[in-house]
Amino acid sequence: MANTNALGMIETKGLVGAIEAADAMVKAANVTLIGKEHVGGGLVTVLVRGDVGAVKAATDAGAAAAERVGELISVHVIPRPHQEVELILPKKQEI
Repeated sequence: MANTNALGMIETKGLVGAIEAADAMVKAANVTLIGKEHVGGGLVTVLVRGDVGAVKAATDAGAAAAERVGELISVHVIPRPHQEVELILPKKQEI
C-alpha cells in the first residue's frame, strides 16, 4: 500500500542547521522524522512525513530555525509523493 503522507524536506549547508531544523520540525507539529541525507559539499537534507498541514507547519518552523543558526538552502513539501518516488526515499533511520 502506498504511503499517503506528505513529505517535507529542508536542505542546509552544514550539520548544525540541519539538526536545529529537525528539532524545530518535530516540536512544531505532529510529524515523523524520517532521517537525514548528506548530499555532498556540506549539504544536509532532513526529511519528515505527516499530514500536509503538519508537514507545512513543521517545514516553516524548521526553515526559520535553520536560518537562525546556519545557512538554509531549500525547503520543499510534496503533498502526496508518487509511489515510484517512494523507492528512492530513505527508510526511517534509527536515531
